Order: sequence, then structure tokens, then C-alpha cells
Amino acid sequence: MRLLTFILFLSSLISNAQTGQDELRKSIYFNGGSYYIDEDQVSMLSDWLDSIPNLLDKYQIQLISHTDPIGGREFNEWLSKMRSQSVFDVLMMKDIPERFISIKDWGFENPVYQNNSRSGMRMNRRVDVILHPFVF
Repeated sequence: MRLLTFILFLSSLISNAQTGQDELRKSIYFNGGSYYIDEDQVSMLSDWLDSIPNLLDKYQIQLISHTDPIGGREFNEWLSKMRSQSVFDVLMMKDIPERFISIKDWGFENPVYQNNSRSGMRMNRRVDVILHPFVF
């Protein structure tokens, strides 16, 4: 019985590592066709980052940008880059070194939410700020 318990424990550790359960995430949402971040979201992002002790000693920052499909591929690729750049600029204002930040711009590819409803499209207009713990 101990062996089975130990195996289940190990499999849960592996599963947690694979799903990124130690990562921290904050999303910044945008209006349709826009890459403007309102002051409330800038403040919330800043406060969230400030609340994480030893942020740069423990985490790598990844920005993942998304759009809805309105406007076509070329426009959404550009918009996705502009959205991640807007969030990147906020991080630069917080004196976070560029080497701690990576960016993936998805545009309307790989949506997390369904784009066949207004609410789904609204949820896809975002940049996810993901803090991945350093693995030593």
C-alpha cells in the first residue's frame, strides 16, 4: 500500500509540474481593435507585481498576447504585437530588465475562449502575464 501511495504522490508531482500549477498569471484586457491599457489595469498589474516578494529572483516573465478574429490575419498579428508591446512598456516602467521577459504573440490563432460569441471574443482580447518559476 505504501508503494501505491508513493507512486500516486509522484504522479501528482509530475502532473502539477506539467500543468504549470506553480506559475502565477494576470491578464490584461483590451477593447476591440485597441492596444491601449487603461490606468486601472496598469495600476492593478503594477500592484500585483509589487506584491510578489523577490520577483526577479524567482520568476521568468512571459507575455502571451491574443486577439479575436475580427479584422483578418495580418491586422490581428500586428494588433497582437502592439498589445504585448504595451504590456512590455509597463514592465519597463517598473525597471524589470528585458532579459527576464519573453513574448509570444498568437494573434487570433490558438484561442482559449470560443470566438463565436461576444463574451468569448472579449475574453480573447488580452495579454496574459505569466510568471514561470525558475527551475534550479
